Amino acid sequence: MSDKVKILFLCTGNSCRSQMAEGWGKFLIGDYSDSYSAGIETHGLNPSAVKVMAESGVDISKHKSKLLSDLEGIDFDYVITVCDNAHESCPIFPGPTTVFHISFDDPPRLAIDAESAEEALSHYRRVRDEIRAMVESLPKSIVEEGQQTSHE
Repeated sequence: MSDKVKILFLCTGNSCRSQMAEGWGKFLIGDYSDSYSAGIETHGLNPSAVKVMAESGVDISKHKSKLLSDLEGIDFDYVITVCDNAHESCPIFPGPTTVFHISFDDPPRLAIDAESAEEALSHYRRVRDEIRAMVESLPKSIVEEGQQTSHE
């Protein structure tokens, strides 16, 4: 078992926002944390999310849409809900799990009214960048706990 801090990014369908968050977690803070994502439902991996993450050098193309039950047996230190629906539907986690809610716009919903593919992708890029900033600014306690744990 890893001694790294375990972080779950939870969304409704585990197709876009939580997948991006997992990708950023592995890319930016993977030295001291294990990042996972799951959904209340599964909607498949969103190809536009894969595309805009690749533009930033993060490959999530091998990710798959998972239910929370697919991660049964993992004791998460932190659960971060990234959409309001997941926050409202978030189950109770046993033990010392800390739950945060940081809501992000839903790129597929915003892209529906886009007049071009480029305009549609602009919504994904904005949310991608907002999620990156969130992962980079996770509370210092996560960083410090992870660094202490990984050096013991």
